[in-house]
Amino acid sequence: MPKTLTERQVTFDDFCFLVKDKQKADLIDGVIYMASPESIDGHRLFQWLYTLLVDYVEEKNLGEVFGSRVAFRLEERQAPEPDVAFVDKSRLDGARKGFFDGPPDLAIEIVSPDSIERDYVKKKAQYEEHGVREYWIVDELDEIVTLYRLSKKGKYQEVRPKDGIYHSEVIEGFWLDPTWLWQSPRPRKSGVLAKLLQSIE
Repeated sequence: MPKTLTERQVTFDDFCFLVKDKQKADLIDGVIYMASPESIDGHRLFQWLYTLLVDYVEEKNLGEVFGSRVAFRLEERQAPEPDVAFVDKSRLDGARKGFFDGPPDLAIEIVSPDSIERDYVKKKAQYEEHGVREYWIVDELDEIVTLYRLSKKGKYQEVRPKDGIYHSEVIEGFWLDPTWLWQSPRPRKSGVLAKLLQSIE
């Protein structure tokens, strides 16, 4: 079961006060969910994916990629901290000193044993309700990737891979071969980045 810091309904200000630096947590429906310590495998997966996206987005000048300790204030009792998040450059004025005011354009969650329900159910509903245009779930436990994209009606629809490849419509030109994530060792990010950039030239 995920650990909660308190069972009472808390506000975003409470969340910022109660959760200490370097502690990952999510505020969902007024409840703070604390993340368990990260596994070595999960940390390495996060680093690989995060740095790949940072380099790609920077190279294409598309916006900014944020890591797992940045809170996105959606409303008074809703503030997730996605493992990885992307914000288009047209919306970067939402960045504040201690948080981002508004939703990311794309969120990625890396599933851990204690976050299964939170990632697949609670955060999916939270991201859908607040207009996160794409939600990627990277499930290291079952070695699968699930991609949801908002429909014109504002509801998530699962996007199937094409020839085994997932293509983003939010991060222009970005695509992911999920087999990269489960390889040991994973392919060098420089080679993957070159392949991504070459494919859109």
